[in-house]
Order: sequence, then structure tokens, then C-alpha cells
Amino acid sequence: MRKMFIATAAAGLTVLGLALPTGTAHATPAGGTTITGATCDYWYHQYGTDGNVRAWSGKDCTGTLLGAASGNDANWGDSSGPFQGADDNSASSVMNNGTAGARDVVAFYRLAGGGDAWASGYNCLKRTELYVDDLSRNSYTTGQNMNDSISSHAWVTASGCSRFMS
Repeated sequence: MRKMFIATAAAGLTVLGLALPTGTAHATPAGGTTITGATCDYWYHQYGTDGNVRAWSGKDCTGTLLGAASGNDANWGDSSGPFQGADDNSASSVMNNGTAGARDVVAFYRLAGGGDAWASGYNCLKRTELYVDDLSRNSYTTGQNMNDSISSHAWVTASGCSRFMS
């Protein structure tokens, strides 16, 4: 009787377009098995709202996980902080796993460091937007394309941004 219930439930879910987990292997952020479909969606649900911003070298949160940070990083190309060295100008997808609060928006900057970073162009990612799976669809406030050009980030408030990613 129990096997019949499970088979009937599985058939019903299939008819509704849902599937039971099959135990399929998933790639690690650093590479490995290719994941088809919405990889960013998969990683977002794995990390939840752990308070970090993340960036990957590939589109759809594939390739190398460049870093994860709960705080600001004013220079992705230096040798300190969660983003370092070759991470500078390497991001093709980004994710906001921040927690609800005053500073739950991530501002990504074209240049590294201080006040000049805002003037060089920025774009913000709201926590409710979750992620951007292809940065080439977005540009900074100065018009430059965002793909492979992020050099720093900071946690800000939504009121501090005039441009938001989609």
C-alpha cells in the first residue's frame, strides 16, 4: 500500500511539472561538473541569507567563485580581503545573500577605493533582486558595461543608490 501511495504521489507531482530530488551531483563553485539550468538559483538557495555578497568568473554563477564577503572590499585586486589579485575585473555574475536591515544593498564599483569609486561608476544589487546571472546586461552609472570590470564593492542602503541591476 505504501509503495502504491509513493508511486501515485510521484506521478501526481510529475503531472504538475514538479519532480522529486534525484540525487544529481552538483558542481562546486570552483568548477567540476557542469550544471545546466539556473545555476545562480541553485547557489542562492544553497547559501540563503548568510550575509555575504558573492561573485563568479562565469555567467550564471559558474566558473570560479571569486569570493564571498560580509563586509566591504575597497580593492578586489590587492592582497587582502575576501577578493584578491586576479579577482579584480573578473566577475561575470554576482549574488546578494545579505540579510534584511539598514545596509542590505551591494554597490559594485568600476574602480577600487574611496570616494573616487563612486565617481568612476557604480551599480547596486538589492537583496530582493537576489543575483545577476549575466553582468553584460548591466552598466555602471557612467555607461560602461559591468562584465569583467568590477574592482570593489560596499554594503549600502537603497537610498544611497541611483542605479539598480536587473
